[in-house]
Amino acid sequence: MVFRKPPDGGWGWVIVVVSFFAQFLCYGSPLAVGVLYVEWLDAFGEGKGKTAWVGSLANGIGLLASPVCSICVSSFGARPVAIFSGFMVAGGLMMSSFAPNIYFLYISYGIVVGLGCGLLYTATVTITCHYFDKRRGLALGLISTGSSVGLFIYAALQRELIDLYGLDGCLLIVGALSLNILACGSLMRPLESPDSPPPEKTCVDKVPDQYLVYHEKEKTVEENISILEKGYVDKKCANNMPDHKQDSILNKNVLSSINVNEKDSYKKKVVEQTNFCKQLAKRKWQLYLNYWEETIVLFKNKVFSALFVAILLFDIGGFPPSLLMEDVARSANINEDDYRMPLISIIGIMTAVGKLILGILADFKWVNTLYLYVTTLLMTGMALFAIPFAKSYVTLVMLSGLLGFLTGNWSIFPYVTTKTVGIERLTHAYGILMFFAGLGNSLGPPIVGWFYDWTQEYDTAFYFSGCCVLLGGLLLLLAALPCWNACTNQSTKLPPNTYSYKVASSA
Repeated sequence: MVFRKPPDGGWGWVIVVVSFFAQFLCYGSPLAVGVLYVEWLDAFGEGKGKTAWVGSLANGIGLLASPVCSICVSSFGARPVAIFSGFMVAGGLMMSSFAPNIYFLYISYGIVVGLGCGLLYTATVTITCHYFDKRRGLALGLISTGSSVGLFIYAALQRELIDLYGLDGCLLIVGALSLNILACGSLMRPLESPDSPPPEKTCVDKVPDQYLVYHEKEKTVEENISILEKGYVDKKCANNMPDHKQDSILNKNVLSSINVNEKDSYKKKVVEQTNFCKQLAKRKWQLYLNYWEETIVLFKNKVFSALFVAILLFDIGGFPPSLLMEDVARSANINEDDYRMPLISIIGIMTAVGKLILGILADFKWVNTLYLYVTTLLMTGMALFAIPFAKSYVTLVMLSGLLGFLTGNWSIFPYVTTKTVGIERLTHAYGILMFFAGLGNSLGPPIVGWFYDWTQEYDTAFYFSGCCVLLGGLLLLLAALPCWNACTNQSTKLPPNTYSYKVASSA
């Protein structure tokens, strides 16, 4: 497939709009799963830790499976993957309405919907990057707000649907709405030249064909030579033999020579192809070793190792409020008349605001993005410590808004990663960090729920969450202080043909 130059506009803006709505429809319910979490507690009567696994799987499995999602998009294209993800998300939500127990939800809502979200996210980001180059940062920022807006609207929508149609009806309606992802995916036209010739095979793909053609020609030449030689030798005895005997002997010689040459040619072909397979296997093994060597080199960077610990602890401690805040409000016995807006909706809209503001701050030259990210971690830890002291709706609203704003630090995380490891290792490093972010998303809510089942209160759980986030922030700060200048010097010594930090961060 031959791609044209990114137009930075035109049909690309259609891609931005449909990607925005695709993420809105896909991530709305999983991010606002806290509303469903309260209903599942009452419906199945399971512990909070066991029930929290449903939402944590839905939000973490997509990040854990990000390498597989990337392979699918690379192999089949963004449009087919987006359409298929729409079927997965809609089917998983509809199947969840018939769940007889919490274990069924682990599969239908946690794994099926989670994988669908991961596939759609990769497809939308990939197709947007194909259409935009200079405005890529703006385009990616616009489509990423779709999930935050979805969290804001779906939190109130699911709550209203549960009041009108019950939990099962809510999941059926939300699943039907998710089918609109198919329409969005069908508009994700790939950016390729319609009159472009088919791509040539790579050198690796050409080798077997070259061997085959060569050996076929070699076999034909050898057969013709052997036939002519046999015919010439046997011609001397032609006058002393009857015609039918001469013909039979000549046919036998021809057949025997053909069989011998075919066997030799086949043996040569097998040997050559065996050697080729050995060389290919050695090359793949060397690539595998290089990958792990690069991974070891990454972890030798103190800042990257601290960043890996920080993102893991941040997702373990910082993600549960978006899932459990509704149950926290119910446990605080807040009057329903004062409960004007779901707390998850407040978290969602403030996350969108945080992404925009923190992203703008990161563009200023005088702002150190690593220290900015550390500041958000430390403030998140202190906000988590304050949740047990919140006993009114107004206080919970303020803390929810603050946590949502600080969670918007996801928009500056690529900046921090680029500044830490450099543009040439960004893809490798970011994939590793996203895997552990998904692991933290999957483990955080169940751990907090188990703390509640153990103590019958959320105070200890949120103290634990706050400690995790604060510990990650402090470790990252300590690792950055002595090494930050070295990392900056390394990033400034890039080869002349590499992109600068500003270009990389916008990508």
